[in-house]
Amino acid sequence: MTLSPRAVRGALATVVAAAATIGVALPLNATAAGSGLPLGDPDLAETRSSQELAPGLTLTRIVRGTEPAPADQINTTTRGPWVVSVLRIDPRKATGHLQATYGPDLARVEKTSDLVRSAGAVAGVNASFFTFTADPLYPGDPVGLGISDGKLLSEPLTDPAEANLLIDAKSNKVVAGHLQWSGEVRNRATLATLPLEFVNHRPVIPADCASLPDQTTCASPGDVVLFTPEFAAATPAGAGVEVVLDRRGCVVSTATTRGTSLKAGQTSLQATGRDTVALLKVASRGCLDRDLNLSNEDGDKVPLRSGLYGVTGRYRLTANGEIVVPDGTGSFFDRNPRTIAGTTPDGKIVLATLDGRQTTSVGTTMDETAAVAQSLGLQNSINLDGGGSTAMALQDGTLVNHPSGTGGAERAVGDAIVFVPSH
Repeated sequence: MTLSPRAVRGALATVVAAAATIGVALPLNATAAGSGLPLGDPDLAETRSSQELAPGLTLTRIVRGTEPAPADQINTTTRGPWVVSVLRIDPRKATGHLQATYGPDLARVEKTSDLVRSAGAVAGVNASFFTFTADPLYPGDPVGLGISDGKLLSEPLTDPAEANLLIDAKSNKVVAGHLQWSGEVRNRATLATLPLEFVNHRPVIPADCASLPDQTTCASPGDVVLFTPEFAAATPAGAGVEVVLDRRGCVVSTATTRGTSLKAGQTSLQATGRDTVALLKVASRGCLDRDLNLSNEDGDKVPLRSGLYGVTGRYRLTANGEIVVPDGTGSFFDRNPRTIAGTTPDGKIVLATLDGRQTTSVGTTMDETAAVAQSLGLQNSINLDGGGSTAMALQDGTLVNHPSGTGGAERAVGDAIVFVPSH
């Protein structure tokens, strides 16, 4: 499904993925019928197999149901089968840290297996929703929150369906919730301010001004966007205004067209529509201070400090041990491959993939996904990007699951959550 960049920002694009086999030999242990995952009929046979990948890191494969599903009953069968891969991390025993990684830059996409391997991680899963086919130039652009080592690279949406996962890599603590943000730039000399609409997203030119090469003559509001060097090799090109700032926030250059390469330490501000005039005014006479603020659902400030990472999902699954996913209809709520993340009451971190859309693993509805999260002991958990994006990989790039792409092809994604060992 292809949406305009702004439509994608306003309503998270649904992307689809994976079904399942694990690429390591593990001892199998049968689970008594009726005592396993809350999926399908209670008499289904279930097997579980586990392997310790590293101290404090356990990978478990759960297979529920034994017979392949008829192709026309994948969305309705109560007999399964289901294949679930669960990576459980015990921060008290594990030596290393959990983090998010987006690869060489924010705007490109890479396979989860490549992100895990390039990060030197033990294992990892795909993470945030991303622009995907809605913007072929910048397909990896996150649709929602993105934080990397304390730097805000993408702002959270106002959509209450967005669910965020915050990772403190220094303590290996993980928090699920929904963040809010505000951003502005302020001229140090004049104290003039200008609100920011976005961080690292291509600005939209107002439709009625699309043919104007000089956006300062446009009477309709446009966008004001902050760009950092992490975005791409160059900032988006087109009509509008761009102001480049050095690491002190002082103006290096001003242009009446957009598109440039940023050097280390530089940032830029782009504007379209009548906001171009406002940007030129606030950037005159020198240096700007940038103010980016994040807060949680209680209104408490979330400091952007070293070691903080953040990714974006859609809908919380459990909160304080209770299932909180809303009722819904449509393809997003139907059975799909899923990727989930959450924490147990004793502080363990769980990353899991639920394979789907195949006769060998049918996938889960949102209700079924939340029930699985609860049965895995997740006190707080969220639904990450799923469908064709769902993937779990090991340090050598081996896929734990079998993606639902044609022939099991793995989809390139925007970012991943990975566990990196200490060296």
